[in-house]
Amino acid sequence: MTVLPQSMKRLVITKPGEVAWADAPMPRPKPDEVLVRVSGVSTCPHWDMHILDGEPMFPGQELQYPYFPGQPGHEAVGVVMALGEDVTTLEVGQSVVAWRDTGEPRAGFYAQFNVFRAVDLLAVSDDRQPAQLASLELAMCVEVSFQRLEELGGVNGRSVAIAGLGPAGLVAVQLARYHGATSVVGIDPVADRRELAQKLGADAVFDGGVDSWAAGRSSDLAVDMAIDCTGIAPVIEFLLHRTNQAVALFGVVRQEIKYAAGLMWGPGVTLMGYGDHNRAAAETALAAVEADALDLSALITETMPLSDYVRGVDLLRRKEAIKILFDPWG
Repeated sequence: MTVLPQSMKRLVITKPGEVAWADAPMPRPKPDEVLVRVSGVSTCPHWDMHILDGEPMFPGQELQYPYFPGQPGHEAVGVVMALGEDVTTLEVGQSVVAWRDTGEPRAGFYAQFNVFRAVDLLAVSDDRQPAQLASLELAMCVEVSFQRLEELGGVNGRSVAIAGLGPAGLVAVQLARYHGATSVVGIDPVADRRELAQKLGADAVFDGGVDSWAAGRSSDLAVDMAIDCTGIAPVIEFLLHRTNQAVALFGVVRQEIKYAAGLMWGPGVTLMGYGDHNRAAAETALAAVEADALDLSALITETMPLSDYVRGVDLLRRKEAIKILFDPWG
């Protein structure tokens, strides 16, 4: 029988710009939960930067500090250490990855241990390092956009553009290939990210300037489908004028988008909203990882102790890192 410690270390954002890496009591799982020893947790850059800066992630959201302990950490991999009395789908000693963040006001994974509902975890191989699995929740989120495009026939045999080559965009490039896209175009103003996108499967990359990719849905450069990972209205409009069938929205939209009248003809291009997080999307993303078609470790710029959280988020803010993998035991 494993003897668990009585306390652990856990991160708390005490107020904008300040955190505490402090002792906390060991959590106990509810009947439908398991206790996870966290092996690694990766940043979700926009969440981390917004919450640490005192800004809501979504318009109209209210923030209170100290923030929920361990939040906004939700992309995590670890090992099951104890089971709630109703859990039958997982076992003690099993490696697991979180595939869904329910958004509930509860403790997060920026900690050495955390409790989580068993239904929101997937069992994974012991053979892969934390960097290869921790960001699976992000991959699930991106896969939902491919599910939306599947409603219009999917990307198999079609050309695809991905706007915004941050973490989500780099996952989307790889998933487009996994789903059979004939060609993938990446768009981002940051040269290093365009270069990485090409290494991960993009056939062509553009910086997003008007001169870099001439407008025209009838041109040879136009694509069949696109996914926007920026949420920026001018970028979405840029895609609409270079896409023939559908543009799916992934990035959080904070501005009004102009849909020009000419876009409804020829045939018209569809602007698609986002779908719902679901286990099938997570399982598809995990299958891509297991097939070595999705390299989540490529998103990790640096691994550092969780106690260096502020420094890690500062690297994200300066765009000197794509994602940070935090080690709560470092």
